[in-house]
Amino acid sequence: MRAHNESGMKMARFLEGHPCVQRTYYPGLESHPHHAIAKEQMSGFGGVVTFEIKGGLRAAKAFLNHLKLCYIAPSLGGVETLVTHPGMVSYYKRTRKERYALGIKDNLLRLAMGVEDCDDIIADVDQALRKSVKK
Repeated sequence: MRAHNESGMKMARFLEGHPCVQRTYYPGLESHPHHAIAKEQMSGFGGVVTFEIKGGLRAAKAFLNHLKLCYIAPSLGGVETLVTHPGMVSYYKRTRKERYALGIKDNLLRLAMGVEDCDDIIADVDQALRKSVKK
């Protein structure tokens, strides 16, 4: 769990500062709306990081296609790093309007960090972001 928490925080900080990322959601970040509560209640913030990629659905799909190390799967909490597009997987039966009302936008991606070397996963995510988002 220590490595899981550390990797989650490292990835969240990386994504929060990335020029191809619109917004990062992770309770360990001061920018998270519930950070103060999470800090009081948690000893670690976990390995699941959610983010919005710039460029909408097209960019989100391209990002998934450019990943080399991360597995595309709807499960969370495994030993391998997994990434999913909630709008196409978990909320596929909802209309776009219903999804957006819940905060599930077309550009939203969820990353569950595994136990691989975090720097390798960050490099993979970085190259996929840069290839996917048109400047």
